[in-house]
Amino acid sequence: MVAGRALYVRVGVLVMAGLALAFGFVIFLAGTARQGPQTLLETYTRESVQGLDVGAAVRYRGVSIGRVTEIGLASAQYRRAEGRPFDEAFQLVVVRFAIDPSALGMTPSLDEVIRLGLRARISGQGITGVNYMELDFARNPPPFEPPPWTPRQPIVPSIPSTVAQAREAAEVLIARLTEVPIEQMSTDIAMLLRNIRAQSEDGDVAATLRDMAASMQLVRRGLEQGDIAGTLGQFRDAAADLRALISGPELRGAVQNISATAVELRRTAQRLPGAVDGFERTMRTARETTVDVQAELLPILIDLRATTAALRATAEQLRASPSQALFGAPPTPDRRR
Repeated sequence: MVAGRALYVRVGVLVMAGLALAFGFVIFLAGTARQGPQTLLETYTRESVQGLDVGAAVRYRGVSIGRVTEIGLASAQYRRAEGRPFDEAFQLVVVRFAIDPSALGMTPSLDEVIRLGLRARISGQGITGVNYMELDFARNPPPFEPPPWTPRQPIVPSIPSTVAQAREAAEVLIARLTEVPIEQMSTDIAMLLRNIRAQSEDGDVAATLRDMAASMQLVRRGLEQGDIAGTLGQFRDAAADLRALISGPELRGAVQNISATAVELRRTAQRLPGAVDGFERTMRTARETTVDVQAELLPILIDLRATTAALRATAEQLRASPSQALFGAPPTPDRRR
């Protein structure tokens, strides 16, 4: 009886789980049906798509806008023509994905957003190893070269992922390091060290070091034999005299006199504009007086010149006939009047 009840419980649990799964499946289908029309796109990548599976999210700056629908090789998706080599284009991986236009809102045409820099790349979700397809606008994206086939869906150009860029940079660095002539550099360094050792033992460097050692010995001998203590005492006495002179009353009085002189000079400089104005007024008055004197002296000088001319004429007449001045004829009637 107990075993029958346990069987009934198990069957009931299985029925309930089946109903829950069926209900979830119906909700999933209803949600998928409500998504509306999807836009199918495809892109090509040269790197590995490890971790990117069908059904992975397609995101635009972190916002989910679609799902990856198909992943395949270009050589299997698009057949090569007869005689065409297996070049780099047929070594790409084709990733097709569907996006929901309603999740993007009002956007320009696909050609316009690609011209503005829209690119696709593979991104990872932390350290889980799960990847997704990311759409975003790239800075200075490389030019897009169309493939040598007719694509089935509109193309979104791709750019390398961050991991691929780091891997390529590491490969370039390693390639450059392998080109460095390490053996030649080690040989040159060894030769340089040998030359330095030879110079320090028996070359110009050794001679210079010996000269410096001899000079230091001479300096040491002079210091030991000379009166260094007396010289230092004289310097100490001179410093004490200079300190006494600086702190003495004479220098303090000189500083005070200089300060008083500076105050007087400042006062004089303050009175100087008034003195200059008075001097200018005096010069203006003297100039006006000189003009007036010149105006008064001009008639006097003219009369003096006329008088001098008359005296000169009289003197010439007396010199010519002195008797006429004493016994001359009386003046004419017109002169009497």
